[in-house]
Amino acid sequence: MLNLAASPLLDAEQLISTFGLLGIMATVFAESGLIVCFFLPGDSLLFTAGLLVANDQILHQPLWVVMLAIAVAAVLGDQFGYAFGRKIGPALFRRPNSRFFKQESAERAQEFMLKHGPKALVMARFIPVFRTFIPITAGVGRMTYRTFFLFNVIGAVLWSVSLTLVGYYLGQIAFVRDNIEGMVIGIVLISGIPIIIEGIKMRRRSRQAASTDEPAATPQAAATPATETELPRP
Repeated sequence: MLNLAASPLLDAEQLISTFGLLGIMATVFAESGLIVCFFLPGDSLLFTAGLLVANDQILHQPLWVVMLAIAVAAVLGDQFGYAFGRKIGPALFRRPNSRFFKQESAERAQEFMLKHGPKALVMARFIPVFRTFIPITAGVGRMTYRTFFLFNVIGAVLWSVSLTLVGYYLGQIAFVRDNIEGMVIGIVLISGIPIIIEGIKMRRRSRQAASTDEPAATPQAAATPATETELPRP
């Protein structure tokens, strides 16, 4: 029998034990679409949900119901983020740094979107922080709604199904049940690898641009969001 609630490390499990499936959906929605909620547990939340379903603890709904609910919340969260981005437009990139917002995060998300186009919506699902900013950036850049919706659904389904299934099947292994704290911490660390790699690549490109004496972008240019023609479309 798992005793996850005894560990202060497992905020995801404590959230689930308090609010159940609705709490998972609310958290996924907020992390996906609310700019100030990028810090919420995403990957570890899905992993923990799958594990709890496997052990019939707290979450007693069928696995497919849990995955469907998570996917719906993820899609709706991105929809909200997209609408928010279209509404505020360039104001997002003029927003000053605060406790819950860093201008650098918005600029990195914009560069990521410009580089990968609509498929960035799928890739960003597996990258913390980008998972929050990419749909907003798509709205700022006026990506066509049909394209956004298609890639939004694909990314949400792949993310919700894959991570929840990982937790579900690993949760049936005795070693995982006996070392749950370490497993969840490992999931958190692994989920942070993509954004670290992307940050290293961006810094490397910046150094290369500086070494070739390319003129640096002015703050005004950096703050200008992608326009409808700048975002690649299929």
